[in-house]
Amino acid sequence: MDKGKVLSLEDRIPKIKEHRKRKANRRLIFLLSLFFLLIVCVIYFQSPLSHIQQIKVHGNESVTPEEAIKMSKLKRGLNIWEMDRKQVEKDIKSHPEIKNVTVRLGFPNTVHIHVKEYSKIAFVSTGTQFLPILENGTILADRPKDGIPANAPILAGFEENHILEEMAKQLIELPPEIVNAISEIQYNPQKTDQYHIHLYMNDGFEVSATILTFADKMIHYPSFVSELDPRKKGVIDLEVGSFFKAYESGGKQDGEGE
Repeated sequence: MDKGKVLSLEDRIPKIKEHRKRKANRRLIFLLSLFFLLIVCVIYFQSPLSHIQQIKVHGNESVTPEEAIKMSKLKRGLNIWEMDRKQVEKDIKSHPEIKNVTVRLGFPNTVHIHVKEYSKIAFVSTGTQFLPILENGTILADRPKDGIPANAPILAGFEENHILEEMAKQLIELPPEIVNAISEIQYNPQKTDQYHIHLYMNDGFEVSATILTFADKMIHYPSFVSELDPRKKGVIDLEVGSFFKAYESGGKQDGEGE
């Protein structure tokens, strides 16, 4: 029995040696691969391949690529790994028209800047031009538009303050089809309501409302108008409840809504 055990062990020795040899070879291959990888990394960091060669801007409409790149403070030739992405995003986001920014690296040396701009929800008239108003209430005085805007309401009588900010918030809550149906919004404060506004609609109706409940009331405008005679125009009062006063009735209440 002892002799059999010795013979069995002797038979296993070549296999053990072969196993150790393969293990040593794998370790050598791993170390060589790691060595060459380190060499490649050193060469990459020391070569122009690690320097920014292209800066691409995506998602912009009003903001030009040149503006976004200037805000980023990035330049061609800068080492791509020295770039502080969070700081770059913060710098670009300081632009008044940019809502969100994401900066990504594209191998080997391209920087991709993805921006999301604030929506333009209305225009304010200066008498000669129309200045865009963003969804956060900011007026873009440096981006005037010549001619009457066809896809957004015109705001009159507003100043760049909390009243305008609240008006912008209300407009952004409405579906685009309702916002685009508004021709003009006049800020017309009253003694009893500093948020009072008067609207002129593209379909010929007028609307009297208050800014604080504007979105909640105006969302029902299409259904309210559908119950009126399209040939009989007048003012839809949405301040308290909702009712209609036809022009020819001299302010007489013709119909009631909610």
